[in-house]
Amino acid sequence: MRKLISVLSVFLLIFSVAPLFADEAVLKFSMHEGSSASAHKHNEEGISHYNQGHYDVALKHFQVASSIDPTVGESHYNEALCLDKLGRHGDATNHFYAARKYARGNPAILQSGILHAHAPMKREGS
Repeated sequence: MRKLISVLSVFLLIFSVAPLFADEAVLKFSMHEGSSASAHKHNEEGISHYNQGHYDVALKHFQVASSIDPTVGESHYNEALCLDKLGRHGDATNHFYAARKYARGNPAILQSGILHAHAPMKREGS
């Protein structure tokens, strides 16, 4: 019974803190040598839809951007934000870990509160 209460307390804490991170902004990524113009275009299109509250449409664009160039942390971060908005927290966590892995020093990713809430540093490879 104590274990159940502990687990429920943790979930309550997580979901009570979640609204604090709800307004984190999606991120643009700059074109650099070797980056894909198509991935960049889909990321920009996803940002437009995200800002309009069309999270399902934005997610599709971020997924395409991530599949075209899986080494762009901003696309994974944006995909994770959409997944979080859509209540798909497990999937969001996986993309937050990928965003950290490919952040290339981007402080908007590395210092993100929602990323740290979903993807603490304890996971191997993060």
